[in-house]
Amino acid sequence: MGLIDIMAKIANYIPTVEKPKAKPGLYERLLWTAIALIIYVIMANTPLFGIEYQGQGQQILLVQIIFASNQGTLMELGIGPIVTAGLIMQILVGAKLINLDMSNPEDRRKFTSAQKTFALILAAFEAAMYVAACRYWSMMGANPFFQCSATFIQRLSVGLQLFIATYFVILLDEMIQKGWGLGSGVSLFILAGVATRILWNLISPVTYGEEPVGFIPYVIYVLSTGGNINNIIIRSGGRDLVGLIVTIAIILLLVYLEGMKVEIPVTSPRLRSIKTKVPLKFLYVTNIPVLLVGIVYSDILVFASLTRLYLSNIVPQWVADILARYENGRLVGGLAYYLSPPGSLAKTLYDPIQAVIYAISVLFLATLFGIMWVEISGLSASAQAEELIKSGMEIPGIRRNPRILERILSKYIFPLTVLSSLIVASIAVIADILGAFGTGTGLLLAIGIVQQYYMMIAYERTLEAYPLLKRLVGE
Repeated sequence: MGLIDIMAKIANYIPTVEKPKAKPGLYERLLWTAIALIIYVIMANTPLFGIEYQGQGQQILLVQIIFASNQGTLMELGIGPIVTAGLIMQILVGAKLINLDMSNPEDRRKFTSAQKTFALILAAFEAAMYVAACRYWSMMGANPFFQCSATFIQRLSVGLQLFIATYFVILLDEMIQKGWGLGSGVSLFILAGVATRILWNLISPVTYGEEPVGFIPYVIYVLSTGGNINNIIIRSGGRDLVGLIVTIAIILLLVYLEGMKVEIPVTSPRLRSIKTKVPLKFLYVTNIPVLLVGIVYSDILVFASLTRLYLSNIVPQWVADILARYENGRLVGGLAYYLSPPGSLAKTLYDPIQAVIYAISVLFLATLFGIMWVEISGLSASAQAEELIKSGMEIPGIRRNPRILERILSKYIFPLTVLSSLIVASIAVIADILGAFGTGTGLLLAIGIVQQYYMMIAYERTLEAYPLLKRLVGE
């Protein structure tokens, strides 16, 4: 019995959400989806019990966007353990380090169960590290493990809160994915986090240094106090008019690009050579490369932050400086600095070298991850050729040979993979350099999720409106 079998077997003893015996109607599924969202929002705004403050330092925005987390609350870990576990498992399966056939229902069930167990293991580990590092309490010395002001009971209580909250998130995600709701909990929570961040950047009345954080209150503040109008256009340390215009432009651009397709003509001998077309999305890799880059960056930034705050006596100083270098509490150098998005046009102009290094690294890694994702997710030319052969389709004038079809399809798929990876990465980079609301990665994720929900709702409404069509598709 291998490790995957053991992890899958452990998942059988973990309480889970059962599938509905009969598929609920659209409005009932929307209701359950809304309930899951409300529970998540409540948890994301419920402070951890037993902490002195919400943690040392300001939470990294990219981490908050990618992992749908909120510092000092029950959603401190957010969907981080779920996303990280899924990413690692998919890479291992795609690299054939785990021998599972994802087209086999039994192997797919085993994969899902093992992933759930792995996510809980990661949640327990992260929760233990947070409380062991004295994240939420003051330290009475330099050693966070033994010189923390919190008692063992307090640390254990907070660790259990973080673990149980993550388990609840897993249950909410399962509830939605198993048919009670629409889409997935992970996508829903990311969308909620991005939407909250955009609204916060737009209308937040909270002041920082006597200036409102939100763009609209800041405009009112500048006009009422007779301030410099140019600060509204380009603002140092906050959202400005350039960021708002870029946000709107990117949303419109993404909606347009999502509708573009590259069509490959095919015929079916089974249907008397009826001609049709196989549509390939122009954004073939969607937002996956940017999401993977964001996850990698988030893990690097979190590790760099933890190293600086809690492991300074363990990790050599030169290692800490390579990861992150600080002056007066501000990040000014190291890997974490150059991999962080500028966040505004003012910061880009202040340090253009950092912006250039960030842009180049995102473009390179996104292209690399895009090619890798297509290969491991069944979207490669060889996988598509096999699917065409199995479905009885063929390209006119081409023999029904998988290798020939693969060679033909690769002329479409590989350029699409590289081009779409570069496009989504460029959009994210431009958004981050110009200070778009919600960050470039957040906008890419949010627009993709909104369009997925739109298509799912339209599909469900069509099935409910035409019962015969529901029988034809086997639902």
